[in-house]
Amino acid sequence: MSTNQPAPVAHAGDGDEPDARQLRAVLVAVSVALMAVIASVSGLNVAQTHLAVEFGASQSSVLWIINSYTLALAALLLPLGAIGDRLGRKPMLIAGLAVFGVANVAAGLAPTAEVMLTARVVAGIGAAMIMPVTLAVITSTFPEEQRGRAIGVWTGVAGGGGILGMFLSALLVDVADWRWLFALPVVLVVVALAMTLKSVPNSRERSAHSFDTVGALSSAVAVVGLIFVLQEGPENGWTAPATLSALAVGLTAAVGFVAWELRRRDASLLDVRLFLEGGLAGGSVTLLVVFGVQAGIAVVLFPFFQAVLGWSGLLATLALMPMAVMMMAASALAPRMATGVGVRPTMLTGIALAAAGLALMALFVSAEGGYPTILPGMLAMGVGMGLSMTPSTEAITRSLPSGKQGVASALNDVTREFGTALGVALLGALLSAGYRSSIDGRLDGIPESVADTARQGIAGAVEAAPGSGAHAQDLVHAAQRSFVEGWQQSMWAGVAVMGALFVCIAWRGPGDPAPVTEDDPSDPIEAAAVR
Repeated sequence: MSTNQPAPVAHAGDGDEPDARQLRAVLVAVSVALMAVIASVSGLNVAQTHLAVEFGASQSSVLWIINSYTLALAALLLPLGAIGDRLGRKPMLIAGLAVFGVANVAAGLAPTAEVMLTARVVAGIGAAMIMPVTLAVITSTFPEEQRGRAIGVWTGVAGGGGILGMFLSALLVDVADWRWLFALPVVLVVVALAMTLKSVPNSRERSAHSFDTVGALSSAVAVVGLIFVLQEGPENGWTAPATLSALAVGLTAAVGFVAWELRRRDASLLDVRLFLEGGLAGGSVTLLVVFGVQAGIAVVLFPFFQAVLGWSGLLATLALMPMAVMMMAASALAPRMATGVGVRPTMLTGIALAAAGLALMALFVSAEGGYPTILPGMLAMGVGMGLSMTPSTEAITRSLPSGKQGVASALNDVTREFGTALGVALLGALLSAGYRSSIDGRLDGIPESVADTARQGIAGAVEAAPGSGAHAQDLVHAAQRSFVEGWQQSMWAGVAVMGALFVCIAWRGPGDPAPVTEDDPSDPIEAAAVR
C-alpha cells in the first residue's frame, strides 16, 4: 500500500505472541459479545403482541421499536469501526459493551413506548461499537494459520446466533415475562466484559491522516436511507412519499460517499477502488445474497409453522434450530475445506447446497406432510450457508490492510444488514403476492368481509375462518394451500438468485490471496493484480 498506510497493528503488552489458551479466551470473549448483539436483533420479534398491549402501541410503533435497533446498528457500523481502529479496539469494545448493557437494562425497565424506543436506539449505538471490533480483534490477534478457523467460529455465531437468540427469547417469554428478554443480552454483556478486560489485547491503527468525517456522515445517511426503504416499503408501500424520499436521500448519499472516497484516496474511510478486486466484491456479494436468503426464509418459515402447522412461537423457533446447528458446524468446517480445495470451490459448494436446499423445500413442502417435508431442505441450506459465509468473510478482511480491520469488519456487517433487510422485503413480498393470487380463486361462497381478511395473509384467514360458518374448514384448507403455493414461488426465486450468485463467483470470485502487507504495491488496483 502507500507510504501513508498505517503500520501493522501492535498488541498491548510485552509484544509476545499469545499462546493457544489466550487465543481461546479471546475467541470466547468476542463470540459472547457478538452473541449479545445478534440475539438482540431478532429477540424482540417474539414479544410484538406484548409490546402492543403493555404500551397501548400501534403495530407501526411496535415495528419502529424493533427496527430502530437495527437501523442505528447498520448506520453506525462503518464510522464506529473506523474509530475503533484509531482509538483502540479493546477500549471501543469495553465502551460498547457498557453502553449496550445499560441500554438493555433501561429497555427492560421502560415505563413507556418512548423510553423503550430511545433505549433501543442507544442499544443499537452500543452494538455498532461492539460488532465490527469483535471480528477486527480476531484478524489482528490470531496468527494467519489459525485465523481462518477463528473466523469460522465468528461466522457461525453471526449466522446461527439470531436463531438461538430468538429461541431463548421465546423461552423467556413463555416461562417468565416479556421484560426478561433483556436479561439475556445483559448476562452476555457481563460475561463478555469480564473476559474482555482479562483476555483481549489492544490494537489500533497509527495514521497520519485526519479522520474522514465527511465519509463517515455520508455513509451513515446512505445506510439509514436505503435500509429505511427496505423496512418501510412493504408496510407503507413502495411508492409512498416517505419511501421515495428515503430512497432519494439514500442513493444521493451513497453516490456522494463513493465520489468523496475516490477523491480522498489514501486518507479515505474506505478505498472503494478495492471493490474492483475479486475478493472484496465477491465476498460482499455472497454475504449480501446468503444473509438475504436466510432472513427471507425465516419470514416464510414462521407463518408455516404457526399458521399452517399450528405450532406455538417457542416450538416454531425450536424447529429452526437444526438449520442453525448445521450452519454453525459448516462454518467451523469451511476453513479446513478452503485450505484443502481452495476458497472459491468451497464457496461454490456452499452456494450450490443452499440452492439445493431451497429447491428441496419448494418441491416437497406440503401442509399435510408438515415438518418432515422441509427438514432436508433446511439442513442442506444450513450446511450451504455455513460453507459460503466463512470464506466470504475472510475474503473481505484479507482485502483491507491490517490497520483497517475495523472498517473491514464493519463492511462485512453492513453487507449482512443490507442482505437481511433486502431478503425480508423481497421474499416476503413474493410470498404475499403468491398467496393473494392463489387464494383469490378459492373464496367462492365466503362472506365478503371474511374474504377480505383472508386475502391479507394466512394468519388473518385462520383467525377469520369461524366467521364463515359452514365454510370455516374449507377456508382454512384454502389458505394453507395458497400459502404453500406462495412459499414455492419465493423458494424458486431464491433458487434463481443463488444460481446467479454461483455464476458470478465461478466467473470472478475470491481466489486464495495473500494478506495485504506493507510490501504490496502502492495502488490497490495494482495490489489486486499482483494477488
